Amino acid sequence: MAGEVWTIGKLLKWTEDYFTKAGLDTPRLDGEVLLCHVLKKERIHLYVHFDQPLTKEELAQYKACIKERVQHKPVAHIVGHKEFMGLDFKVNEATLIPRPDTEILVEAVISRLKTGQEGLGTIADIGTGSGAICLSLLNYLPNLKAVTVDISSEAIEVAKENAESLGLSDRVEFYQGDMLAPIRDRRFTAIVSNPPYIPEGDIAGLEPDVRDFEPISALVAGPDGLDFYRRLVAEAGNMIADDGFLALEIGINQAEALEALGQEHGWGRCEIVKDLAGIDRVVILWKQK
Repeated sequence: MAGEVWTIGKLLKWTEDYFTKAGLDTPRLDGEVLLCHVLKKERIHLYVHFDQPLTKEELAQYKACIKERVQHKPVAHIVGHKEFMGLDFKVNEATLIPRPDTEILVEAVISRLKTGQEGLGTIADIGTGSGAICLSLLNYLPNLKAVTVDISSEAIEVAKENAESLGLSDRVEFYQGDMLAPIRDRRFTAIVSNPPYIPEGDIAGLEPDVRDFEPISALVAGPDGLDFYRRLVAEAGNMIADDGFLALEIGINQAEALEALGQEHGWGRCEIVKDLAGIDRVVILWKQK
């Protein structure tokens, strides 16, 4: 790159080609997000200022980002944040990166809480990570409160920072501990979770972006991927108010097993919500009166 005049347009084209050769899935988008990060601009700026040259300092910073990305470090970890449900969340190596699939869970919970009683009460978010699920719910449901649990103190610190930056700290409580243990004496309108659900044998086949950089403890759930579901479905019923529900994001081909677990533990109606690709993505178990 040295000695050449690198404009935004020229740099984006070079990056797209380079990332494509490196086998990255979204080469153009990755380059745009990284360049926006370096320039501290919105993506629309790139297209309006295609001929803008970069300074030496900007080029050096961008080159450092490129090096990290071709080693499969996730873009969200390089830039330090990720958009989810139209909100901006800080993320780091202690948290899972929020994914579009999880918006299906949030939207399903919003619609079911909205159709319930006027006072929405308090929900619990188990394995909160960055706080993306519960803080999105609080943002879009002003009458809601939330309690969150995560086993990682580092993840809780990230979630607290996100709550503060979104102006939601006064409506959420944070607990460190194992699953439901820290809040077992509480009752909730709903319990929500995107727990680990990948079978141990599938880890080797994950994309290196995920396998090598995201917390494995937030991904893997025993030989069949159902370890955390078994605990939640068995224990959550006594903690949910009448007419309440347990909402869970699930992996591919896990809906039938979740429905069977619900029946085994005396839950009522089971709803299965598909994602935009038509794959079963969310299971909602309703409290049996």
